[in-house]
Amino acid sequence: MSDFTVRTADQLPALLRAFRKQAGMTQAEAALRLGVTQQTLSAFERNAGKLGADRLLEILGILGVEVVLRQRAKSSASDSSVTPDW
Repeated sequence: MSDFTVRTADQLPALLRAFRKQAGMTQAEAALRLGVTQQTLSAFERNAGKLGADRLLEILGILGVEVVLRQRAKSSASDSSVTPDW
């Protein structure tokens, strides 16, 4: 099991494709499990950064991928801009 740090939405398309292939699924097989067409799944993979959280989590779930959110260790003053203000 590997961890992947994702900091930008541009990283998501390649990761989704890699996770699907690692799961041994074609686009058609993954699409069938999601209840969409292969063309729709292809569009999801190409535009993964524009998917809503619900859809992204659904896709990751069928691929056997879990999401873990972890606060970054503060390394500079600029990191304070990403800290939730709760």
